[in-house]
Amino acid sequence: MLTPLSSFWSTRHREAGFAYLWVLFLVAFLGLSLTAAVEVDATNVQREREKELLSIGRQFRVAIGRYYETQLTAGRREYPAELADLLRDKRVPGIKRHLRQVFVDPMTGKSEWGLVKIGGRIVGVHSLSEKLPIKQDGFEADSANLRGKKKYSEWVFTYPADLVVQLEAGSIKGQVGPSLSYEGGGAGQVNSGLVTSGQLIPGQHSPAQVTPVPPLRQNELNR
Repeated sequence: MLTPLSSFWSTRHREAGFAYLWVLFLVAFLGLSLTAAVEVDATNVQREREKELLSIGRQFRVAIGRYYETQLTAGRREYPAELADLLRDKRVPGIKRHLRQVFVDPMTGKSEWGLVKIGGRIVGVHSLSEKLPIKQDGFEADSANLRGKKKYSEWVFTYPADLVVQLEAGSIKGQVGPSLSYEGGGAGQVNSGLVTSGQLIPGQHSPAQVTPVPPLRQNELNR
């Protein structure tokens, strides 16, 4: 038979047990909530970086296009040999800039970019990040080629925007040089062959080489 005192302590023990379980539940709930909040925040940060990468890629594309469309003697056009050519176009008198700076890749935090080349000339750039993009659809028309890519290094920004598509379709005309090649790796390859005399000759592509563009020194940016 329970005495009033023993009954009191039995009740206190039960209450303490329930309180302990509630504390455990509360800690677990807060932990899950914190984890979910961190994941949401990380996703939002990645989406913002994707927007920044798209903006920077378009700026590279426009700069390469302006460089290419600057007609030289006899109406000749050419792509830049290096990214520094976009910062200062030495083909024309005075100081002409197509790009103010070589941007930092928001996905890697480095001002290093993979290069897409034809005949040793830069026709585009791409990120060096191997991370899976969140954005898989809903791109602007000039970036439709980025749909469904498995890593950011496959987000290739060329001039013109559909250059890779043209090469894959065998419809590009008037270009002279070897096949489309990627420096920096990860961007994939196209079976573009050799472009000569306005004809696309099917052939094997060159393997990708890991040669990222080194950051430019400050004095090069200020020239």
